[in-house]
Amino acid sequence: MNKDGKTAVIIGGGLGGLFTGAMFSRLGYAVTVLEKNRTAGGGLQNFSCRGTVFDTGMHVVGGFGEGGSLRRICSWLGIMDSLSMTDTPADCMDTITYLSDGRTYRLASGREGFVESLSREFPEEKEGIAAYVDRLYALAGEIPLFHVRNAGRSNLAHSEDFFMPADQLIDRYVRDPRLKDVLAYMNTMYGGRKGHTPAYVHAVINVLYINGSSRFNGGSQQLADALVGVIGKEGGRVLTGNKAVRVRVEDRAVTAVEAEDGKEYRGDIYVSAIHPLSLLDIIDRGAFPPSYASRLKSIPSTYSAFVVFIKFKKNTFPYLPSPEYCQVDYGHFWDGDCCRGEQWPAGFMAMTPPDSAQGPWADRMTVNCIMDYGEVRRWENTYVGHRGDDYLRWKEAHVAKVLSRLAERYPGIEDCIEYAFGASPLTVRDYYGTFEGSMYGYAKDSQNLPLSYIPVRTKVRNLLLTGQNVNLHGICGVPLTAIETVEAVEGFGTIVDKINENYYGYRI
Repeated sequence: MNKDGKTAVIIGGGLGGLFTGAMFSRLGYAVTVLEKNRTAGGGLQNFSCRGTVFDTGMHVVGGFGEGGSLRRICSWLGIMDSLSMTDTPADCMDTITYLSDGRTYRLASGREGFVESLSREFPEEKEGIAAYVDRLYALAGEIPLFHVRNAGRSNLAHSEDFFMPADQLIDRYVRDPRLKDVLAYMNTMYGGRKGHTPAYVHAVINVLYINGSSRFNGGSQQLADALVGVIGKEGGRVLTGNKAVRVRVEDRAVTAVEAEDGKEYRGDIYVSAIHPLSLLDIIDRGAFPPSYASRLKSIPSTYSAFVVFIKFKKNTFPYLPSPEYCQVDYGHFWDGDCCRGEQWPAGFMAMTPPDSAQGPWADRMTVNCIMDYGEVRRWENTYVGHRGDDYLRWKEAHVAKVLSRLAERYPGIEDCIEYAFGASPLTVRDYYGTFEGSMYGYAKDSQNLPLSYIPVRTKVRNLLLTGQNVNLHGICGVPLTAIETVEAVEGFGTIVDKINENYYGYRI
């Protein structure tokens, strides 16, 4: 307990748990975070293999540019200046290559730059592209919290196409099927589904990155470490390797959280930053109504991924300043997880992470390929290091498939590789604690929006939720949900006002 006597216990030390804990800490709470992994951070974590450091999840991030939501949040938390980051080039934030026709599209950042770069490739669609981007910004503008402002958060204010399927939004503005596919390329950043993903999800993710993207020099663990530091500065603690095993509930209130170390942790406020289904496994029976538990179990999840990590021989492969997307052919950005067998992968996203003194040569590469969890379901009751020879052979075969696909995009890359290894959806599941290795949590469905809406408040009066399954996912959505979680205790608008007063000197 700190000098103010306010305490909070947070279950899960991933992105959501750390941001929520840091915000409570800034308000004077003594925070205890219980994290099952040996390292806190979730998707921010780095790991080392043969002396080389690899990122696990946060490869490219938005919102850190001047006035960006993440820059303002991290400035209020007092950690922005401690982060080492490199912006992607303004004239080419992303590239998209199609092997079927050999065309590469270079997309510029900035609202005008994005429109102009696409209009050069599709001059006859320039008017539609501009109108489409205008609509993206208008839809994102309907979510005040996305811009870290208070005014009008009511869902009643949304326009008619806010909830329409994202692919239909694209169809409204452009005709060329190739352009439609290019405009869907960021689906891989949120798990988009044709006919299902709402336009607002598509809009906020696209706007976030169109405004400018950045990468962490030397790995994203630095952000996790900085957040841990905020918590510790206020007398809090992040206890790693200490999984919560029971949430005790009496009279509709949490009384304590029991952890693997055999101790009980108590607070005024309790926050679950783990997957809701994982919370159901450890909370006392009867804490939630049966209907609530049933709904949590029925919400579909976004797809998973197979990831290949590559270490290059010295001075052999050029550093890629931007993420590079590659597709075998047009028409697969909406259904990449349906690809099976010899046709897999239908595409990939390749990144060479920067170092603080980055030169012309890449040291390593991370390659993400969409994969359905069903591909590994036969081994789902196994655990790391004990999955059997069949699994190891399967994984090695899929690493080889990815390397073969890479060679189609980068001829000769096989001669540059010192070693490579893979991580399957099971690794994602066990490492992040996500249901079936889902990359982006629960899926939002325009056909059944109420199903996936989960409030931060629960029927247990001192228990709140946070994390990507509650609201938007990723480096932008999770910190914004953390604001919503903390404001559920401190009052609507309190955190947003503090963030903007710190950054601008006034409220917005």
